Amino acid sequence: MFTGIVEELGTVEALDLLEGDAARLTIRGPKVTGDAGHGDSIAVNGCCLTVVATGDGTFTADVMRETLQRTSLGQAAKGSQVNLERAVSAHDRLGGHIVQGHVDGVGTIASRTPAEHWEEVRVAAAPEILKYVAEKGSIAVDGVSLTVTDVDDATGTFGISLIPTTLELTVLGRNKVGDTVNLEVDVIAKYVERLLAGGTK
Repeated sequence: MFTGIVEELGTVEALDLLEGDAARLTIRGPKVTGDAGHGDSIAVNGCCLTVVATGDGTFTADVMRETLQRTSLGQAAKGSQVNLERAVSAHDRLGGHIVQGHVDGVGTIASRTPAEHWEEVRVAAAPEILKYVAEKGSIAVDGVSLTVTDVDDATGTFGISLIPTTLELTVLGRNKVGDTVNLEVDVIAKYVERLLAGGTK
């Protein structure tokens, strides 16, 4: 489990395609690798990955075809910056919200509007994701825990406001209009929907 509070901006060192339907991703992140070991979980742009090797400030993780197809990690390239967060430990503060690292799908940065002390950003999302997004609710965008400012079903977008710290310390400060971002909706919304639908089909 994660909190959506990014610990470090990492850099993709390599994305090596393996035979079949997987890839091996190597990322430089000295802070998150300081105490990381084989089998630990690290969220990369909101995707929970399992560490298979560490060394010299880097870690390597295997990425399945499902992850490559359903998240922005399939577009990763050497030199790309990514948000990194280690799995939360039992004694840590839950500063964001409950984030599983299970990306529900991708969205697109639709617009960016700078304000005096923050930046308003609109994200376009598919209807099957947008139905779980609620005003003043929580959402993880590229692994960053954010509060939804509004939802516009007519345009298929939702709004978020980025404070200076978020703009400076995460990839959201560098994303351009048209860029793809990973989205994870609040898991409670999905459980509520299933319960209301009768639990089984």
